[in-house]
Amino acid sequence: MATSTRRPPALPSAKPAASPAPASRTSRTSQTSPWDTASNRALQREVKRNAVLQTAAQLFNERGYHATSLDDIAERLNVTKPTLYYYVESKDQILLECVRTALDLMRSGIAEVSAAGGSAIDQLKACMRIYTSVVTQDFGMCVIRIGEDPLPAPLKKELRGLKAGIDMEFRRLIALGVEEGAIAPCDPKMAAFMLAGALSWIGRWYRSDGQFTPEEIAEQGIALLLNGIVAVPAERRAALKRLAALGGKAPKMQDIPRRRGAVSR
Repeated sequence: MATSTRRPPALPSAKPAASPAPASRTSRTSQTSPWDTASNRALQREVKRNAVLQTAAQLFNERGYHATSLDDIAERLNVTKPTLYYYVESKDQILLECVRTALDLMRSGIAEVSAAGGSAIDQLKACMRIYTSVVTQDFGMCVIRIGEDPLPAPLKKELRGLKAGIDMEFRRLIALGVEEGAIAPCDPKMAAFMLAGALSWIGRWYRSDGQFTPEEIAEQGIALLLNGIVAVPAERRAALKRLAALGGKAPKMQDIPRRRGAVSR
């Protein structure tokens, strides 16, 4: 007897699995990168490089250039010596940048004074304030205490050129002050050397924890350097002003009227 084969009931057809939707452009670009932007990296590098220079200047001022090593600078910054080479090439380059930074601060400040205008004596006083401010900072003290002498000849020439520009501006203002009658007749070159020499020496003895602030030192220094320390009687002051107004030569002491009862030397 023939038997019939029964087919099993058909199973319901399964729906094909949906393929995952492609990630949208927005989700791909919104993911935060572990790397900083190029501009931020450049800024951070500049901040760290300035920290290297500032720390080096402090150590040069404290210990001297030759007694300070790159290891000393790295130790104070809490980094390794090889890390420093990412920011500077050598100790000579560090000193060059320290001195150049200070001189650039002076030059830019003096240029602003010149651009603002005013009488020669007022400009000269403003330049003297800027000079004092710079030599009481780490980079400025480095110029005075270390200078460019440890550097190779070509680098010395560059820095001395920057110094010469500052000196010439002082001479110009002194000569103009003589013409205006605010400064007694004198040799501008000699006067500029004397003023800059006295102001520079502040960088030798200044201490941040000392009695006077840089601003107080500047004001007292300007008063002493421009007015002197010898009391001048009223009639002698008037005579000096008259001579200066006429553009005469520097008077001899015996030609200036003296106070009655003053002792002649």
